Amino acid sequence: QVQLVESGGGLVQAGGSLTLACVVSGSTFIINAIGWCRQAPGKQRELVATITRTGWKNYADSVKGRFAISRDNAKNTVYLQMNSLKLEDTAVYFCAADRRTTTVPDDYWGQGTQVTVSS
Repeated sequence: QVQLVESGGGLVQAGGSLTLACVVSGSTFIINAIGWCRQAPGKQRELVATITRTGWKNYADSVKGRFAISRDNAKNTVYLQMNSLKLEDTAVYFCAADRRTTTVPDDYWGQGTQVTVSS
């Protein structure tokens, strides 16, 4: 089994920055992709960014140039650095992991962390 725990959410003003962290525990050796998704009220869940075991990264068009996904293997942690935040970035952000090398991780999910961007 794999467990994911997100942290780092909060309230930030538009234009500001925030860094989310996802700590992965359990059978981490089976994981080949980890990503961040978000879900705003009344909207479908949206993939934000993904990083594979080999380091390949993928971003949604809406966050390219503003968000950066990275990982620290020694800490079993994946980060999402969010810069130039916009009101529309407000959502619950979820960390997801997958046994496949995929751009859409879906096997395991964290509980989510709220990000609220204010004007």
